[in-house]
Amino acid sequence: MGLQVPEFLENPENRCPVLFILDVSASMQGTPMEALNEGLAEFKFDVEQDALASLRVEVCLVTFGAIVKTLQPFVTIDDFTPPVLTPAGRTPMGEAIEMGLEVLAERKKTYHEQGIGYYRPWVFLITDGAPTDLDIWEEAVRKVHHLEQENRLTFFPVGVEGADREILEKLTPPGRTPFFLKDLKFKELFRWVSASVKRVSTGRVGSGDMMALPPVSDWAA
Repeated sequence: MGLQVPEFLENPENRCPVLFILDVSASMQGTPMEALNEGLAEFKFDVEQDALASLRVEVCLVTFGAIVKTLQPFVTIDDFTPPVLTPAGRTPMGEAIEMGLEVLAERKKTYHEQGIGYYRPWVFLITDGAPTDLDIWEEAVRKVHHLEQENRLTFFPVGVEGADREILEKLTPPGRTPFFLKDLKFKELFRWVSASVKRVSTGRVGSGDMMALPPVSDWAA
């Protein structure tokens, strides 16, 4: 183990990494983007109410639209400032997934180097469209399925109104189905994510992580 960095000296708790890969293409303009912004703020507020989860849950945002970028590297919830996302551009979904997986791999490497235990990462892809970089996307799908099979992450595709069902079904790991958001209920979605990761973050690292989760009927079709 190398020299510990201050964030892990101050907070040596196990980490529960949550990666959001968010579609901010032009088609998300208006009410969908407003609802997504409100949902992210709700997620921060809800996780902060749990003292242990606020130490353990880490959040990262990768956005894709006019460009693909890591808008927020992994931080614990107290250091997370929900952004005001603005839509523009196309839907480079494949590139965004690739970037998200790279950022996640780097964070897991840091955990190992710092001697920090972590729960199986959760990755949420939220989109209202279909990829405009199909070749990259197909390779990204293979990587997601491989990582899922090795229990190295849990991947949740979430389709907003207008999302391509066939695309999301191909992206969803075998044995599960993609979620489709009802009536832009982003707040309810993020409350579910918060409740779920709070449950997971109280368990034992390496115990399987996929404990009984709250029902999704409030937000998913």
